[in-house]
Amino acid sequence: MNKLTSANLRQTPLHALHLELNAKLVPFAGYEMPIHYRSGILAEHKHTRNKAGLFDVSHMGQVILRGDNVSAALETLVPGDIVGLTTGRMRYTQFTNSDGGILDDILVTRLEEGLFVVVNAGCKDADTAHMLDKLPPGIEIDVQNSSALIALQGPAAVTVLS
Repeated sequence: MNKLTSANLRQTPLHALHLELNAKLVPFAGYEMPIHYRSGILAEHKHTRNKAGLFDVSHMGQVILRGDNVSAALETLVPGDIVGLTTGRMRYTQFTNSDGGILDDILVTRLEEGLFVVVNAGCKDADTAHMLDKLPPGIEIDVQNSSALIALQGPAAVTVLS
């Protein structure tokens, strides 16, 4: 078995910034990811729980789906209402197998033209293969391998974003 080292780990588009900010980096889902910065993990945890914290989640799978009836097509693979999703809104749902079992949980956002799907890092290859296999011809599956993705979390997230 290959030992994970920084030499064989992937990096997010924000990797250089993490290094500049002296992040402690660890292997996670095949990526070299920050676990904490100078203030320490406990201080960062408390700050996020009480205010807000910003997280690099670029290791997650990001896919843009386009095509005729793309919402109805994706809805055949998930139990969530994708057809009724309005532009700029996001829905949490799951990919399910033919028996209704959960394969992975995903986030789907309605774009002006298409859907933006975020899947878990550890399942992104399987989830992409699932979409390629199950979505009908004519649905474009555009995997975003070089895009950064950040998450703002905590009770003050809306205020901070505003």
